[in-house]
Amino acid sequence: MSSIPQELSYTKEHEWVAGLDDGLTVTVGITAYAAEALGDVVYVQLPETGATIESGDAIGEVESTKSVSDIFAPVAGEVVEVNQTVVDDPSLVNSDPYGEGWLFRVRIEGTPEELLTPEEYITVTSAES
Repeated sequence: MSSIPQELSYTKEHEWVAGLDDGLTVTVGITAYAAEALGDVVYVQLPETGATIESGDAIGEVESTKSVSDIFAPVAGEVVEVNQTVVDDPSLVNSDPYGEGWLFRVRIEGTPEELLTPEEYITVTSAES
C-alpha cells in the first residue's frame, strides 16, 4: 500500500482533506489507496464552482476502466475552485493523488466532523485489504 501523508485528514470513503489548520479553505482529493483500487482513471466529474455542499453528499464521480465511484463531500461549505487540470487529464488521480491530482477546494462552514487521522485511516484500509 502507498504511504499515507501524515499532514492530511481522511474519510472512510477514501477522500483526503488538506489545510484544516490553515484557515477556512481546504483542498480535497482521493487517496492513493482509492486510486489503486479504481485502476486507470479515465473520467472525473467535479462539483461546480459556487456549489454549496453538505458533508457526506455524493457530489461527483470518478470513472475508471474497472468501475464508477462517487466522490463524497468530506466537509460542508462552498466549492471555491475545481481542478480543471485533473478534469482534462484524469490520469493525474493515479499518478499524483496527493499533488496535481487534487479535485476541488471548499470554503468550509462549521467544524468538520468524522474526519480520520492518518492512523485511523490506515486501520480502515487494513480492514478492507
